Amino acid sequence: MTAYLLRRLAASLLLLILVLSLTFFVLRLAPGEPSARIDDPRIPAGYQDQLRALYGLDRPLAQQYLDWLGGAVRGDWGVSFSHRRPVTTVLAERLPATLLLTVTSLALQFVIGLTFGVAAARRPGSWRDTLIRLGAVILYSLPLFWLSLLAVEVVAQAVPFIPSGHMRSVDAQTLGPVGRAVDVLRHLFLPAMTLGLASAGAVLRFTRNSLLDTLSEDYIRTARAKGLTEGRVVWLHALKNAAAPLVQIFGLSFPFLLSGSLIVEVVFSWPGMGRLTYEAVKAYDFPLVLAGTAMAGTLVVVGNLVADLLHAAIDPRVRESLHAP
Repeated sequence: MTAYLLRRLAASLLLLILVLSLTFFVLRLAPGEPSARIDDPRIPAGYQDQLRALYGLDRPLAQQYLDWLGGAVRGDWGVSFSHRRPVTTVLAERLPATLLLTVTSLALQFVIGLTFGVAAARRPGSWRDTLIRLGAVILYSLPLFWLSLLAVEVVAQAVPFIPSGHMRSVDAQTLGPVGRAVDVLRHLFLPAMTLGLASAGAVLRFTRNSLLDTLSEDYIRTARAKGLTEGRVVWLHALKNAAAPLVQIFGLSFPFLLSGSLIVEVVFSWPGMGRLTYEAVKAYDFPLVLAGTAMAGTLVVVGNLVADLLHAAIDPRVRESLHAP
């Protein structure tokens, strides 16, 4: 197991470095650059040269890459061009908001997917099964940006209690601890539900298909013959053995949720890393874009590693293959 983890970590680290290096050169070679903002006739020429030297924009591209890579290895991601502060400080302020949105969306995705997937599998071929599967396909096919805009226009307008944007109300600082928590939950509901619904379709379909295979096993018929209720048979016996594919979906959900959070954060004005990265791309803030990409990539690697460990804990065959020489 230890050797497997070390191999996975080494491969993930190499992949992360390759992705960041490719992102670095794409950003540098793309049209437009921060120096265009410096080339302002109102700024003295001497001061322009000082700014280019300060940000390292006067050096050759290869030297810029080596300087950036050396700093990144040491944990120094540079200074944000647009925020005029260390990149790590800016990201540390936005990371909790993104984690709150992502973790809540992940929980909603599995709660909704498992609930409706089990309901569909218990009555295969019925009108309920057909309706649930049709709803899952529609939700999974809708573009996330359109679903987000629809939530703002319909839900937020119909239910004034649910805000359509931002993370806190203007007067949140005047509330007590409980009031501030409730205020954050009100603002969190719509973006988290939108992101969770958009990805719940995959969990639903995997749950239904896995359960249909498991419910035909002999031990399930034995459990029913013992007089166990149908709910106990499905939730305690069948779902446990059908959970292996769902664990893999858990790992694959992290890239989708992190990429989807960018769209959701922009639409709902959620102050997280996705919106920060979007603003950094528009401002040609290269250090902030690279650090945001590294943070998102790290979260994806951790999510997939956790999914593999959970899969090994659930499936004995996976554990045996990991210990095999």
